[in-house]
Amino acid sequence: MAPMSDELVPSPRQFEATEGTFVFPEKGDVLIRGDGLPATSGADRCYPIAGWLKGKLSEHGVASAVTFGGGRGSQPHRSTSAHIVLHLDSDAELRPQGYRLTVKPDGIEVFSADEAGLYYGVATLVQMIAARVGESPLALPGARVEDWPDFPHRGVMLDVSRDRIPTMETLYELIDLLASWKINQVQLYMEHTFAYRGHEIVWKDASPFTGEEIAALDAFCRERFVELVPNQNSFGHMHRWHIHEPYRKLAECPDGIELWPGSPKEPFSLCPIDPGSIELLADLYDQLLPHFSSAVFNVGLDETFDLGKGRSAEVCAEKGTERVYLDFLKQIYDLVSARGKKMQFWGDIILHQPELIPELPRDAVALEWGYEANHPFLEHTQQFADAGLEFYVCPGTSSWNTIAGRTENALLNIQAAARHGKQTGATGLLNTDWGDNGHMQPLPVSYLGFMAGAMAGWNAETTLLDVDFPRLLDLFAFRDRAGIMGSVAYDLGNVYKAPGVEPPNASILFQLLLNPGNSVDEGWFEGLTEENLMHTVEVISEIRARLDQADMDRADAAWIIDEFTLAADLLVWATGLGVARLRAGARGSLAMLPADIRAGLASTMHELIARYHEIWLRRSRPGGLQDSVARLERALALLET
Repeated sequence: MAPMSDELVPSPRQFEATEGTFVFPEKGDVLIRGDGLPATSGADRCYPIAGWLKGKLSEHGVASAVTFGGGRGSQPHRSTSAHIVLHLDSDAELRPQGYRLTVKPDGIEVFSADEAGLYYGVATLVQMIAARVGESPLALPGARVEDWPDFPHRGVMLDVSRDRIPTMETLYELIDLLASWKINQVQLYMEHTFAYRGHEIVWKDASPFTGEEIAALDAFCRERFVELVPNQNSFGHMHRWHIHEPYRKLAECPDGIELWPGSPKEPFSLCPIDPGSIELLADLYDQLLPHFSSAVFNVGLDETFDLGKGRSAEVCAEKGTERVYLDFLKQIYDLVSARGKKMQFWGDIILHQPELIPELPRDAVALEWGYEANHPFLEHTQQFADAGLEFYVCPGTSSWNTIAGRTENALLNIQAAARHGKQTGATGLLNTDWGDNGHMQPLPVSYLGFMAGAMAGWNAETTLLDVDFPRLLDLFAFRDRAGIMGSVAYDLGNVYKAPGVEPPNASILFQLLLNPGNSVDEGWFEGLTEENLMHTVEVISEIRARLDQADMDRADAAWIIDEFTLAADLLVWATGLGVARLRAGARGSLAMLPADIRAGLASTMHELIARYHEIWLRRSRPGGLQDSVARLERALALLET
């Protein structure tokens, strides 16, 4: 049997193939040793981990019993039938969250100095077993693994405010998956999707999270060594509040502002000089934070586009826009500190005037975000490092504004964040999965980005473009015995390159869906050709055809097939629209298309929208669905006019 270092997520730091093979018996014990721990607590701290391993062994036909061999003060003991021994020893010379795993012909041992490290050692063992699924007898080649993470905090942030809000079952399954890849922090990005008492008008149609749901999710996360960090944007991105009259008066621009050319005018940010803004945030924090055990709180504060363009204009002109921003940040910091939390905030605005960075609260955590392959993580993080501030790097899965992802960009973006973050001293990597413009990408599209973030967050030197992600996705995400789904996800995620036009933070095919009436020979669409679009259809069709061969060992296998089929069909529809527009005159309206072409596009879109509704509701709550679908219906309205 070959060494398995390239069959693990994340790749271990040190992997040595050794002599011999361990063959699993039909029955055997998982023995816990709590060396260096009080005998009374060692079992309690290790049994959940051993129980998880026992369950995984059972899935592979190996019956196990968990026994406790004692802690400090107990006599050394090893059951003669034990085939796996878990050692938790606080005196062990292992790094925090690190572990040592040995596979020998006479048994398997996992050593760690802390519970998290023991969990991660077992996670590696579970993957080694999963990579051998179907083999009889089940056996592992000899190996010695010593491993530890580069970043103590390795997170995923899920956008649950841009229309799509996952069901609890979806979140439980996803967190299980992320924890198995050694992710240890999850954030749910919230704007208006928590059921705040007294603010029902804001969330009544959103299918929000309740405090009871958050508390249950928090407990579920803790069992898997995942920290559920509260997240509530608190400055910009408050338009879901300001569109309602009770809150419009708190907006920087109550009458709205055009955030970019052609966008609808809407109120966006809180006014930082209105005392009511802090009063509102204090109320929200008092309601949200008690449901989380985390000592950290992400308050957002990014993209305050309209700051100084409305009610605070005079003060910003006098003091400077970034100074007004910093003053408001400090007020929010006081709210957070008074509630016993450590504040995280997005670092983009303060970087506009970096000389103010040293004035930030010393224990706040800056989140440096950027989503393109060439984002200047090194330059930006160095400024936070020079000021002695703790910071994370925050790349993204590149799934949003695409339908099917941007594989190559995601890998390069995440790799740059990890390497530059390690170089400048980041304490965390928070991988973001946004839902801009309708959150149209299905969840499994993001698995590749999640996996890449897990790998780079653990070992920043991993060269992600060299990783066999199709193989790893088949093993540890899709569980595809045919080895198909991983390559489908990877290749469909690279379709964004086929048209030859690559706008930032999006794919050009998504832009065709989102802006069906725009001219297709200028702006982001400049350079789009019929030839490249026809080639794109061929690429998508070849990838789509592979789906019939997938053989996933998952209860939701049929859902995944439907999700990727819909993603492919939406992209094909977008290419068809682009070809029709180019043939009819790039600057003409959709009404100028031949009647039969318009009718065909409209008919197909009706069918796609029906499937979109059905597929959405399998993993997501109904709130936000109509807002998302409205973006597809925009094309219908233009075609049927």
